[in-house]
Amino acid sequence: MTDRSHFDGQYTTSWDKALAKRTERMKGSIIRELLKLTMQPDIISFGGGLPAPELFPVRDFREACDWILTHDAESVLQYGTTEGYPPLKDYLVEAMHKYDVPAERDNVLLVNGSQQALDLLGKVFIDEGDEIVTCRPTYLGAIQAWNVYGPKFVTVPLDDDGMRMDELEQVLTAHPKAKFIYVLPNFHNPAGTTLTLERRYRLVELAAKHGAFIIEDDPYGELRFEGEDLIPICALHKENAVYISTFSKTLAPGLRLGWIVAPKAVIAKFVQAKQGSDLNTSTLVQYMAHDICSRGLIKPHVKKIREVYRERRNVMLQAMEEHFPPGVTWTRPQGGLFLWVRMPEQIDAEELLKVAIEEKVAFVPGNVFYPEGTDGRSCMRLNFSFCQPDVIREGIRRLGQAIKREMGLA
Repeated sequence: MTDRSHFDGQYTTSWDKALAKRTERMKGSIIRELLKLTMQPDIISFGGGLPAPELFPVRDFREACDWILTHDAESVLQYGTTEGYPPLKDYLVEAMHKYDVPAERDNVLLVNGSQQALDLLGKVFIDEGDEIVTCRPTYLGAIQAWNVYGPKFVTVPLDDDGMRMDELEQVLTAHPKAKFIYVLPNFHNPAGTTLTLERRYRLVELAAKHGAFIIEDDPYGELRFEGEDLIPICALHKENAVYISTFSKTLAPGLRLGWIVAPKAVIAKFVQAKQGSDLNTSTLVQYMAHDICSRGLIKPHVKKIREVYRERRNVMLQAMEEHFPPGVTWTRPQGGLFLWVRMPEQIDAEELLKVAIEEKVAFVPGNVFYPEGTDGRSCMRLNFSFCQPDVIREGIRRLGQAIKREMGLA
């Protein structure tokens, strides 16, 4: 046997020097770190964007899996096409036509959750130094997905009616080379706001005038509790918009199953980018989702989710009225999973989080939802879908106590 002991420690790689420069722009998610912390059973967490696990359609998944593996095992355990399982795409096309989304089988791509969709958008569209327009605040996952490609984020504030169009017009005038505008029009993450119909039309006008296309991220559109459905932006801007959605909030996030709707030429580029990443989305997962959808099981399931989440939103709003001190305000979402809390400017949400953890409750500080990371320091995002009503009431009581301590009121 060859003695290799003299090699030990002599040729240790300096991994920091080996890493690609782009890794310097990769940042961890505070939300994922909070999820680790809140695994502790005594902490009430409003931090993650988690659906209610007790509502997962476990029986439907079990039946679907049994049927598929009994009748189609050779297909579902084999590689699939990158574009996705055609019958599931056909189901989605029909479902999206209800909302006037311009979808056909050939312009839909099935992906590993909408997070992969965001990454593919970065790969296909963003060159280093490109200017891209987002809300201020915006979805943390989009910031993470795109940071690595080195764009310049140009941000537009929002109010209770969504992205402000007067500010967007100024931004697009000042940044004529802005490539795209990223919006979450329905029950915004993190703000919980909904972009009004009037602003949707204005957004399309401004995008067309300034030569920017629109990315419409719509993971929560099916989770409307009140009011009327509003026409999707992509229905108003058909050849100049990309639409993203997911089964994560309606069936289960563990599926990691989402989709992209875009012009066919763009879908072709997404397909090429996806082939280099993972070849295809899980065939088994796609068959299971199609089985549940085609048997008509998803519609009553979504109806149930809406009812439960409406109740939990109402409980949270009522508890905040009771336990939060004067000077604290919040949004009142018409659907989705989140609401946004604004506190007096002297409150630093990151410092408040430390106090909140002492009170055994957690949230996400607002600054992580800003590309610059410097704004939103007196804000926080709360999730109302995960905890049951009694837990929400107790968690908000604890959080109110933490806020009062920071404000010198307790």
